[in-house]
Amino acid sequence: MATQPLQLQPDDGKLLTSAVARIAEFWGLTNPRLGAILGVSESTASRLRSGKAELDPASKSFEAAQFLLRLFRSLDALLGSDDLSARAWLTTTNLDLDAPPLELIESFKGLITVCDYVDAHRARV
Repeated sequence: MATQPLQLQPDDGKLLTSAVARIAEFWGLTNPRLGAILGVSESTASRLRSGKAELDPASKSFEAAQFLLRLFRSLDALLGSDDLSARAWLTTTNLDLDAPPLELIESFKGLITVCDYVDAHRARV
């Protein structure tokens, strides 16, 4: 049985943009850092956070935002919805990853690596 590709809905960009803005708030991400994570400029990150722009479902930044949401949800489940613990985990050097996760997620490859790392630890729980 062949699987059908995920069909995006018209509001998906708006919903994901809103989720990313909340994640940035919870984790204390600056506009330059959020921009680096999403692969957009600091000013675009600012517009996304303020609701003056939204992520385009056909863009690479939309895909990065999906991974950021995945990381947020995984950490939230692993740490019991403790945003301070999540922020501390993100900013502390991780011996397995050899860097603070927050630095790694500024590249797309690093974001995927950190997501996979957290998901692997969730699987053990």
